[in-house]
Amino acid sequence: CLPANQERFANGKLVTVQFHPSAQVVMTAGHDRSVSLFQVRNFSLNPKIQSIYLESFPIYKARFSVNGEQVIATGTHHSMFFVYDMMAGSIIPIPKVRGVEEKFLRNFELSPDGSLMLLIGTSGYLHLLSMKTKELVSSMKVNGRCTASAFTPDSSKIYSYSKEGEVFIWDVRSRKCLHKFEDEGSLEGKCIAVSKNNEYVACGSSSGVVNLYTTDVCLKENHPKPVKAIMNLVTSATCVTFNPTTEILAVASRDTDEAVKLV
Repeated sequence: CLPANQERFANGKLVTVQFHPSAQVVMTAGHDRSVSLFQVRNFSLNPKIQSIYLESFPIYKARFSVNGEQVIATGTHHSMFFVYDMMAGSIIPIPKVRGVEEKFLRNFELSPDGSLMLLIGTSGYLHLLSMKTKELVSSMKVNGRCTASAFTPDSSKIYSYSKEGEVFIWDVRSRKCLHKFEDEGSLEGKCIAVSKNNEYVACGSSSGVVNLYTTDVCLKENHPKPVKAIMNLVTSATCVTFNPTTEILAVASRDTDEAVKLV
């Protein structure tokens, strides 16, 4: 296939590539301060639909909202974020969320039911925002620093992975910590994913090891044994993602070229 962004290559590092949830569209975003949308046409040229430019705002992460009507984008060194409303064609800055005292807002996750946005703050704080109003619903705190989080497919729980290699499981409704466990052999937590059928949790660490657990064990034991430890990466595992049918797990490292494995 031709490169998805053949019509407009980025001038800097790409940090996000994501398919639209319902349309034949792919989004790219990155350090050149732009978000671009392309139509996906299999083997023919993928025409550019549009690009938006965010002045002095190198993008750290961008995501389609669950209904596919908005794009949320955070910056590399800002405490604000942007919402691009694709229906209205407007770019809405969210300058400061009341109650959220963070110098930088970078990493975030969106709940699968589309109702919540989880901002991963510094010093272990996790902030839940309403997707409708972008206002703070509640904050939670892990011990140490949180490096990654993932919602369960039914949006009822959040798995938060700390820099120290501990995983905290939160109940979204009560915002209480249900359980925590130690990721076996993890020196520093980097990324986490929950499979779409809610059967598995994958934890990737700085050593490049990705541990795969069954969710029932994660909820009961403090030192669960992984079903499988994936040792193929030699650099830090920075991305783990399950495919929609939970048959394949992609593990990748951004620290070296072509470090992608499909398990």
